[in-house]
Amino acid sequence: MWILGHRGASRDAPENTLSAFKLAFAQGADGIEFDTYELAEDIIVFHDKTLTRTTNGQGEVLDHSLAQLRQLDAGERQQIPLLNEVLGCCDNTALCNIEIKQLASVDSWLCKLDRALQLSQMNPARLLISSFTHGWLQQIAQRRPDLCLGALTATSAETGLKSAMAMNAYSVHFALDVVDERYVKHAHQAGLKVLVYTVDLPADMQRLAAMGVDGIFTNVPAIARQTLTDAGYLS
Repeated sequence: MWILGHRGASRDAPENTLSAFKLAFAQGADGIEFDTYELAEDIIVFHDKTLTRTTNGQGEVLDHSLAQLRQLDAGERQQIPLLNEVLGCCDNTALCNIEIKQLASVDSWLCKLDRALQLSQMNPARLLISSFTHGWLQQIAQRRPDLCLGALTATSAETGLKSAMAMNAYSVHFALDVVDERYVKHAHQAGLKVLVYTVDLPADMQRLAAMGVDGIFTNVPAIARQTLTDAGYLS
């Protein structure tokens, strides 16, 4: 079962920063999950629409230039990272889940993704592209069938599963409070991997492992690694 650091090891380091991603791998994560916004110049890694919660800035992300955003403190003197910088943290065995929060157009986003892959020398086979906006994923599937896609769903497991099947996705990503064994079974029968977010309690980790899910997103990779190893789900 994969352990993916949700915005990195975000309990112990500022979320969506290089320090959080490096710490996630140090704590035993198999991969990382992070959020992205497309700007005119590049793709940045950031979660919220506004800057206040996680930086010393104010206002909306998209009202700022890349240069302005890079001057902000994202916690512990960390910058808001660029996509290529985050991909550069990952070796060729790591799984990198890029969640698209915003894009200008699918074509421009894909061009910037390819540039980030080139700069980081990341293997695109290790990428998993996800979003709650399934229309974007469907467009990506049409243009780049080589990329693995993950359909995110927050409220309806059934809707998310149907959408994932329709776009020939690699995986479906269920919220912890909507997933159950029936949907895990149906997803596997359809050839889909099942990932669940956000899983921080050991009891939930063990329950999902027993259910047969393929991976979890967690803010505490070290606890997940220890819990699942002690329970016999990881070696």
